[in-house]
Amino acid sequence: MRVGCLVFSIAYRNPGLLAKSMTAIDHLSGGRVECGIGAGWNEPEYRAFGYAFPNIKTREDQLEEYAAALRLLFDEPFADFSGTYYTLEHAPNNPRPVQRRLPLWIGGAGEKRTLRTAARFADGWNAPYLAPAQWKRKNEVLDRWCGEFGRDQRTIARTINVGFYMGADAKGAARGEERYQREWGADARGFTGFLRGTPSGAAEVVNEFRDAGVERLNIAVRSGPYDWDALAALAEQIVPVTR
Repeated sequence: MRVGCLVFSIAYRNPGLLAKSMTAIDHLSGGRVECGIGAGWNEPEYRAFGYAFPNIKTREDQLEEYAAALRLLFDEPFADFSGTYYTLEHAPNNPRPVQRRLPLWIGGAGEKRTLRTAARFADGWNAPYLAPAQWKRKNEVLDRWCGEFGRDQRTIARTINVGFYMGADAKGAARGEERYQREWGADARGFTGFLRGTPSGAAEVVNEFRDAGVERLNIAVRSGPYDWDALAALAEQIVPVTR
């Protein structure tokens, strides 16, 4: 079992603080931590805690610098970095992580900047709530960025988060659909990556993701109450036939 978060918003912690925190968890877990970061998007949360919410270009610039700084802090005895937003001057991260290379994940699907940063620095890439065809196209963009930087594309794990609104049977599917409409029906961002309906239909979607190249599919369950029968159906009926 691995330990981590997808994703930490870079606005909330200095990269040195996050590096030290993740390194401590790496020691506590016996070398099982993974660090995921993203440019941030939830403006109301920023405002609620008094953080400035810069424009997307600035947040993407910050993400690229932040990833570079983290990579140095995880990998080098002392880190030196001079950027527009972050600076490290012979900064130590001791004790060193247990893992020889502590995995860094980049979350997001922006083709011009986020995937570019992932190609440069990430060990894994995760995108949320995309349909299989959308995810496949983004994955191909990441491959092209890897080519730009001479990066072996096989060294970056490719994953997706999918929302979970499936039911174990027709009645459960109806309840799941009602909740889906309540939580996502008015969302204007065009997310379509969800498991809905009954197990047979959901299994087809999982297979489409597998065929598109997804290496790991993360089930994103929102706050309870949870449909335990649906989760059991996922484990017993879908996982065995979609590996």
